[in-house]
Amino acid sequence: MSHIEESIEVAVPVTTAYNQWTQFEEFPEFMSGVERVDQLSDSRTHWVTNIAGTRREFDADITQQVPDERVAWASRNGPKQAGVVTFHRLNESRTKIMLQMEYAPENFTEAIGDKMGIVRRKAKQDLDNFKEFIESRGTETGTWRGKI
Repeated sequence: MSHIEESIEVAVPVTTAYNQWTQFEEFPEFMSGVERVDQLSDSRTHWVTNIAGTRREFDADITQQVPDERVAWASRNGPKQAGVVTFHRLNESRTKIMLQMEYAPENFTEAIGDKMGIVRRKAKQDLDNFKEFIESRGTETGTWRGKI
């Protein structure tokens, strides 16, 4: 298993950052390689990705969700991965978002890409894209305040 930790500060309140992160179907707006995310239930999502010409579909479970604090997940099938995103209030208008993720490269090409830091750089770029997305809007596209 490989481990990634990345963080970013965004210029929105913690509630805004968290609310937007719970809008999984909007992930293709800021996550490269994600074609579609379907919210199947409060705790299950279906992903369609296309990364470096490899198209995959898989389901993931939301294993923990605490409003304004954290969203954790684990894949059910397909690429083996799990992680957590935590939200930290810095002040009234700034939030630190921390991503921790573990995943298992599925083939030789993915293992080489992992060793070269490609997955880590992609995770960082996705956080940068999220920052641009939420700061340019100033508000979330929706909200789900349930707890899992």
